[in-house]
Amino acid sequence: MRRRASFGTGTSRTGWPTVVLAGLVYGGWLVATAWHAVLPAPVLVLASGWLLAWQGSLQHETIHGHPTRWRRVNDAIGFAPLSLWLPYRLYRRSHVAHHGAAVITDPGHDPESRYRSQDSGVAGLLGRLQATLVGQMLFGPPILVARFLLAEGARVVREPVRVVRDWAPHLLAVVVLLWWLDHVGLGLGRYVLCFVYPGMALTMLRSYAEHRADLSSPGRAASVERGGVFGLLFLNNNLHAAHHERPSLAWYDLPAYHRRHRARFAAEGAPIYRGYGEIVRRFAFSAHDDMVHPRHRVTPA
Repeated sequence: MRRRASFGTGTSRTGWPTVVLAGLVYGGWLVATAWHAVLPAPVLVLASGWLLAWQGSLQHETIHGHPTRWRRVNDAIGFAPLSLWLPYRLYRRSHVAHHGAAVITDPGHDPESRYRSQDSGVAGLLGRLQATLVGQMLFGPPILVARFLLAEGARVVREPVRVVRDWAPHLLAVVVLLWWLDHVGLGLGRYVLCFVYPGMALTMLRSYAEHRADLSSPGRAASVERGGVFGLLFLNNNLHAAHHERPSLAWYDLPAYHRRHRARFAAEGAPIYRGYGEIVRRFAFSAHDDMVHPRHRVTPA
């Protein structure tokens, strides 16, 4: 974007909509896990996937300094490892780096970029599996987790003390979560299939087209204007250009900011989609972009 705001330190007042949201997310998760045996499988998958994706959106808010002025309180709200695989501390570090990247979308600068630096070997094959929206939602979750764990395994060799600090609180919380799952009779395999996998797939629907590596334009963050029910699920992060320009804005303030600045976003080249129906129609089986970043593409002689 043309202007770039600081990452943000949160709010001077308590964001009660976000507090209520946190109660719904964690209360809903407790109900879904406790009553999993009596819920029909399709209902369980839809409700549980929604709750896991919703918690991811909530964590995004807490990382950006909401709902209170106190980081420790916000971190405590977002910390619970419902997805099992991603320590909150690492998510926070990665997301701060994403917003601070010198070139957003360039995998050499942006740790959350979907783009890659090469199109050969295993990286190229996995990238092609994730090129379409269907491929991203279907294959993206296990690929993301595998790549993340491999990277963390390599990091153990380079910085073992830091890895222990990052993972120890997370793993202790996972032990508590697994105790609860065992207490309510919900097996780990079923939890992953009914909660974690669909939650990650829904999150990947949001992230699929939210950035485009257009080097000729400052507008690399997209907006999906009519989020509908997905706007609530993603806490208006579908208005991604507005979020990147004002990352400290609470989720319920983003729509008004987007409306005020929409014309400028469009003039700066930020992609604007009508809704997720358009995303599905255009990209379900077609690639959103060449996922080798423009800085790394080989131009034929």
